[in-house]
Amino acid sequence: MNQEQFSKVKTDDGFVAALDQSGGSTPKALGLYGVDESQYTGDDEMFAAVHAMRTRIVTSPSFNGDRILGAILFENTMDRQIEGLDSARYLWDKKGVVPILKVDKGLADESDGAQLMKPMPDLDGLLARANDKGVFGTKMRSVIKLANAAGIKAIVDQQFEIGLRIVAAGLVPIIEPEVDINSPEKAEAEALLRTNLMEHLNSLTADQQVMFKLTLPEADNFYADCISHPNIVRVVALSGGYSREEANNRLSRNNGMVASFSRALSEGLTAQQSADEFNAMLDTSIESIFQASKT
Repeated sequence: MNQEQFSKVKTDDGFVAALDQSGGSTPKALGLYGVDESQYTGDDEMFAAVHAMRTRIVTSPSFNGDRILGAILFENTMDRQIEGLDSARYLWDKKGVVPILKVDKGLADESDGAQLMKPMPDLDGLLARANDKGVFGTKMRSVIKLANAAGIKAIVDQQFEIGLRIVAAGLVPIIEPEVDINSPEKAEAEALLRTNLMEHLNSLTADQQVMFKLTLPEADNFYADCISHPNIVRVVALSGGYSREEANNRLSRNNGMVASFSRALSEGLTAQQSADEFNAMLDTSIESIFQASKT
């Protein structure tokens, strides 16, 4: 593990940029960016288009390690280059931004009010490649729809089981059991989730360091015990469909929690903007998220 990267993620002011839309969510992300499906054909052209979007974000003068701790990449992005360097190397060597890799293969069908992760048969090979490319950590997402004790336990158990394999590979896992912001039982689900998370955290050994990525909670500072736990590197927040303004407002009320926004980060950016317009919009977005993350 790179200790300089570890220290930055754990202690510096800033937030984690989520640039990891994968196959299913890529057309929507491109559509919001002003690139509709008539402008590309097939997966190869689609992924080339989204890589161009991400490259434009990452190479912008607004995007650097002064305000951004890390960036979450999709596997396809990790395997591509930015300005002649592997994407992860570019982020760290040129921008001072810690590279993180999304490793899950999407969500299984809902059961017990929850969507677990699909199997990851190639995980060990992917982790080895991530290490070779200088990646610091990983991210994997599950979704909680209802306050169902069995479903939430299954999600947290699965997240930690795979998370500890990632720790053993020398990487820091971001454990992401997202609570759907539209859940009719959101607060009750968060209470069950926190209990399960703390049980697992308390069972770790001192050298097993993890991160959490959690939905902004209904009760302010609800995850304070997670944030202060010795096995936690950082707790980051997902925007989950909230507007950037709403996400920032909620985040600013949760001390010690920092952003890991995707759609809220890129909100307002379009392919049609000039370089000056694009960079100014991105700078405004980054600054607002940075300030909300400093509380």
